[in-house]
Amino acid sequence: MKAKILFTLIITTLMSFQMEAQREITREAYIRFFSSTSVEDIEAVSNQASSVIDKSNNSIAFQVLMRSFTFEKALMQEHFNENYVESEEYPMATFRGAFTDASAVDFSSNGTYTTTVKGDFEVHGVSVNREIPVTVYVENGKIKLESTFMVSPADHDISIPSVVRDNIAREIEVTVKAQYSAL
Repeated sequence: MKAKILFTLIITTLMSFQMEAQREITREAYIRFFSSTSVEDIEAVSNQASSVIDKSNNSIAFQVLMRSFTFEKALMQEHFNENYVESEEYPMATFRGAFTDASAVDFSSNGTYTTTVKGDFEVHGVSVNREIPVTVYVENGKIKLESTFMVSPADHDISIPSVVRDNIAREIEVTVKAQYSAL
């Protein structure tokens, strides 16, 4: 009886180590958004996004505090947080999804893999199902992910006042760079 309990305990422990090895995490992912118009360019950057890749089910998740974005001008940052994304009410932007083709990325083999992730992208309390292109780099067991895609503020019910409408692009370019470590 004691042998069975000990065996079960050992197997459970080994399985939990194996499951942990399936997850990769970062707490310092880089996210940049860029708006370009004939009136002005607006850029904001955060190096405080968190992300997890679960290789066992090909899922991926990101989250970033909206207040972690920094701007060149303090007034832009204030307007962004108070008037547009309303950071007090909607403090986070998130993405929860999965790689669309489970065989497109071999996390155990060095290489550059171009694929897509599909899931729910939530900003300003509005979730939109998106398919986003990503490039995954695997080198000596280390995983990096990069992506550039466009987001329309209107898709997330972010209203731009008419007085500054010409200053902000209809579509904002978002760039993501993440370097993961085993959990």
